[in-house]
Amino acid sequence: MKRSLIPPGGTMAVRDALLALLTAGPAYGFQLHGGLASRTGGRRTINVGQTYATLERLTRQRLVEPAGTTDDGLPLHRLTTAGATAATAWLEGADAAGADPWDETVDRVLIARSLPDCDADAVVSAERRRWTQRRREASAATGTTLEPDPVDRAGAEPTDEERAESALVRLAASADLSRADAALAWLDAVAAEPRTAYAPRADRPRRGRRPGGVATGAQRAGAQAAGAQAAGAQPSGAQPADA
Repeated sequence: MKRSLIPPGGTMAVRDALLALLTAGPAYGFQLHGGLASRTGGRRTINVGQTYATLERLTRQRLVEPAGTTDDGLPLHRLTTAGATAATAWLEGADAAGADPWDETVDRVLIARSLPDCDADAVVSAERRRWTQRRREASAATGTTLEPDPVDRAGAEPTDEERAESALVRLAASADLSRADAALAWLDAVAAEPRTAYAPRADRPRRGRRPGGVATGAQRAGAQAAGAQAAGAQPSGAQPADA
């Protein structure tokens, strides 16, 4: 079974990605579930139950609302005005609370480039500005511009612990600087690639119950036939125990 390379719910709020996907128009749960994986290059392969749970939560928060059903009965979801505002804010760079900036950048850029009506170039440019600022801050922190301890100003030598702490601060800043450099290099590579936008795909569930927990007539008939075959020949007209 293919697993996500990124733990769901920790580094990018799935809610923001689903809201962004709904900017392309109303969609049903399984369609959004597949779109989340395909439009993030496979980085976001989550359990389908999490997709539906997130949609229910977004509905309670009045960011998403029902939009009727498909011709074959699948419930559709669409953005409310508040949901559209939240989706735009995320695409413009509002990271989810507690999210890692690098993961937010990668997922946001990939999704933006896959949506036909999204200004992906503007998204990439905004990400470049943010990472340039982060690089500037990290570069300053790797120098010797840290405020000296009051003990130092009094002429006393810093302790071994103080020296170690200062070194660790510089090393941490150096790591941030390296990541900013990597992010900017990746954004350059993205800008050099051709656009990869495509319309939403109307994928249908391949097996099991329909979204919403209601089995179709064909599924019920298939399940009954399979049960009868497994149990051996039954008299004509006999009903399964759970019918």
